[in-house]
Amino acid sequence: MAYSATAESHDHHDHRPSGIWRWLSTTNHKDIGTLYLIFAGVMFFVGGSMAMVIRLELFKPGMQFVDPAFFNSMTTVHALAMIFGGVMPAWVGLANWMIPLQVGAPDMALPRMNNFSFWLLPFAFTLLLIGFFVPGGAPAGGWTLYPPLVLQGGDSFPLAVFAIHLMGASSIMGAINVIVTIMNMRAPGMTLLRMPLFVWTWLITAYLLIAVMPVLAGAVTMLLTDHFFGTSFFSASGGGDPVMFQHVFWFFGHPEVYILILPAFGVVSEVIPTFSRKPLFGYEAMVYATASIAFLSFIVWAHHMFTVGMPLAGELFFMLSTMLIAIPTGVKVFNWSATMWKGSLTFEPPMLFCLAFLFLFTIGGFSGLMLAIAPADFQYQDTYFVVAHFHYVLVPGSIFTIIAAVYYWLPKWTGHMYNMTLAKWHFWLSTIFVNVLFFPQHFLGLAGMPRRIPDYATQFADWNMVSSIGGFGFGLSQLLFPYIVIKCIRGGEKAAARVWEGAHGLEWELPSPTPYHTWETPPSIALIHKGGEHWTEDGDDA
Repeated sequence: MAYSATAESHDHHDHRPSGIWRWLSTTNHKDIGTLYLIFAGVMFFVGGSMAMVIRLELFKPGMQFVDPAFFNSMTTVHALAMIFGGVMPAWVGLANWMIPLQVGAPDMALPRMNNFSFWLLPFAFTLLLIGFFVPGGAPAGGWTLYPPLVLQGGDSFPLAVFAIHLMGASSIMGAINVIVTIMNMRAPGMTLLRMPLFVWTWLITAYLLIAVMPVLAGAVTMLLTDHFFGTSFFSASGGGDPVMFQHVFWFFGHPEVYILILPAFGVVSEVIPTFSRKPLFGYEAMVYATASIAFLSFIVWAHHMFTVGMPLAGELFFMLSTMLIAIPTGVKVFNWSATMWKGSLTFEPPMLFCLAFLFLFTIGGFSGLMLAIAPADFQYQDTYFVVAHFHYVLVPGSIFTIIAAVYYWLPKWTGHMYNMTLAKWHFWLSTIFVNVLFFPQHFLGLAGMPRRIPDYATQFADWNMVSSIGGFGFGLSQLLFPYIVIKCIRGGEKAAARVWEGAHGLEWELPSPTPYHTWETPPSIALIHKGGEHWTEDGDDA
């Protein structure tokens, strides 16, 4: 597996075009991964600035800074920017960077489509954000786009629909690329059950994307025809049913939650074994658990809809099937904990963020189980308890693990070590403030505070103030992240090829920084790493 055998032949291939044309026309997976990550970073701060407006308005009761329509636009576009502009492109960027390196492929299988899938995104989000400047303002119907409210918006409605179509097309092309790369371009000897967990989780995520993005496209197209062409899919006055939209939307929406979190499971499954100096406990169980979660995600969608008046049998089915997802998720949490048991643990920034993920994602999972109980959900539905639940899943779940992945692989990408002290400051500030921000929202929801309201009764004032202070602290602490990354790119202590002592896998056999072109000759594999164990080419334990 040594890279040195082909390093000399790569030397003259490490040329790269320069200037703006390099970034516009590139088909190199590393460049495209970098573009995705930069775009995701920009959108995180755009969406985060909207969150700051939301928390500023909710700092105390009464209307302070923005009118209710603009507040609703903030909550709607904040969610769309964070999900479709932040988390999803960040995962696609990490997939572009790491999957070819981890499976021994020279590039992604469909490089021109890869370029096209990225360049759709800036146009999509331009369409979405110019909604703020057209008559009627940006979409204000919530990110779920429920009719009839969303159909009462201004001229931004068709812009948002076309933006969603472009995002969906980008996601589908990215997913096809991932599947074809993994299936067709793995190094000789790397069977499916010897792939790194990050590759496995992305393979499953890609199938989810292809299955559900067209469902969202269909739903918003039906909204479009209801609005402009006189159809009545969701209009009760024309014989349609607004609740049907909820069914169609959440058939997309619940697998979407796992699209956002499954790659995070892959990152945690890479990082924890590295800093525990132990193989991942139960590699194959982790693969099957991931596939089980993906399958179950298709049959639980109506747990978002317990209050619409569905039959009792429907409530029972969706309650029990939702609880079933706790089993494979529990397998994962157990396996990560067992990996650390009696390991030689060290606490570098990637490990710290993954440990925070383990604790805080579990809290989000438990509150999800509370929401799964249909009679109890009648109390929690559309309150801040739900907001607290899904932010505990998505912020420490997805965003913390994206940060962990960047801190884990950044020295490999750049050839430089970053400032560990600053990265640990970033971790501690983020972890403290994310709890100050979201934990009080559980109390607000249990006390009955509804979601998506710009004003509230005085009994909710104290916890809202605490939550807003946490929000400002969390937002400001994220400014450390681009500073650390940019400083690392510009220089620093030289990184070794195997940056972390306990790291295993093909990417760690390459020099740091990784050459512009890698694995042009498939790696000569004497030993393939599988979940921390080593295998010979004929499959026997080494």
